[in-house]
Amino acid sequence: MTDALDRCLEPARINGLELRNRLIKAATFEGKTPNGVPGEALSRLHVRIGEGGVGMTTLAYCAAEADGRLHSDMMYMDEHIRPQLEALIGDIKATGARVSGQLGHCGNFTKNREFRGRRPLGPSPAINSFGVAAGMPFAGALTKPQIRDRVGVFANAARFMRSAGFDAIEIHFGHGYGISQFISPRTNRRTDEYGGSLHNRMRFALEVLDAVRATVGADFPLLGKISMSDGVRGGVSYADSVEIAALLEQGGLDVIICSGGTSSMNPMLLFRGASLLEGMLEQEKSAIMRFGLRLVGPKLFRDYPYEELYFLEQAKRIRERVSCGVCYIGGVCTAESLRTAMSEGFDFVEIGRALLFDPDLPKHLAADRDYVNGCTHCNRCATLIDAPGGIECVLRPDNFAVAD
Repeated sequence: MTDALDRCLEPARINGLELRNRLIKAATFEGKTPNGVPGEALSRLHVRIGEGGVGMTTLAYCAAEADGRLHSDMMYMDEHIRPQLEALIGDIKATGARVSGQLGHCGNFTKNREFRGRRPLGPSPAINSFGVAAGMPFAGALTKPQIRDRVGVFANAARFMRSAGFDAIEIHFGHGYGISQFISPRTNRRTDEYGGSLHNRMRFALEVLDAVRATVGADFPLLGKISMSDGVRGGVSYADSVEIAALLEQGGLDVIICSGGTSSMNPMLLFRGASLLEGMLEQEKSAIMRFGLRLVGPKLFRDYPYEELYFLEQAKRIRERVSCGVCYIGGVCTAESLRTAMSEGFDFVEIGRALLFDPDLPKHLAADRDYVNGCTHCNRCATLIDAPGGIECVLRPDNFAVAD
């Protein structure tokens, strides 16, 4: 009898790009780009994961422009980092792994002290709670000309990314970031053609996808991460996400990544396991933000105990609806979970925390068909994005150590 795990470990293609297996390192912001410049620490993390055998690794949060960053220690796609970025991508590719970049924009929430505009802009006026300590408590609404300009910003960033050597681009349509803010009725209160019905709220997302596709060409792999649910009342629902996926497929997306939650309203829907609150309080330097976290923490960081394959049933609905590639993400720490994902017809699986714990996960899967990853889902890794040195597994802090 054929083991479904074999399918996970066999070569696969995304729009002509061959991957050595169906395992992809999820885009999880690394916190390893001081002053927005990729360096040795970021290289070591992704090279080590490449050495461990993943099919593709994803550089997280490649901002479409300088003002698309949450803070100034994030990369934005521009010529000023071309030499470092090309060297980084080359080093990763030398391991046999492919390299994707997650293209995103913060939209209406940021704490970037180098912000060049008057205020962050999203679909509708909003409170920028993330930026209170940075002196930017309010966000405005994009005009139609500004929407057209932002679509162009995404296209220009994608052009740069392809020229810098990325094998694929993952457009970030989820988690409450800039494009997601248009898709969600919770954050989009417009009454023009960019607001109201789901089709109208998807207009900006589809314009971005169309512009990026026209820029990189028909043969370049494009993935997209969506939130199947915002996890808050009045937000995107699981039923909405099936239609969102169908529209993105029609728009020319090659692979849909079925995630969930929002960074600013319900991050625990995505992370599951131990609350992020304690670790974030430890890392937060601003007394104002610490006070705010304590005030809203119990509501923001809700209790979602970890379980394997926690998005499976909802992601299956998308798998049944679309014929393009579908990537599963959410609670994959055992060989048995991978068997299940493959048996359910998913084309790829994205993994984050489990690869931080064990970057040799693909090799161990090939050697041990009963493999169980040791990640405890303490989520401390996720709270270290603003810490000196960025994310690491606190149980195995030497996994990505840079040699002296």
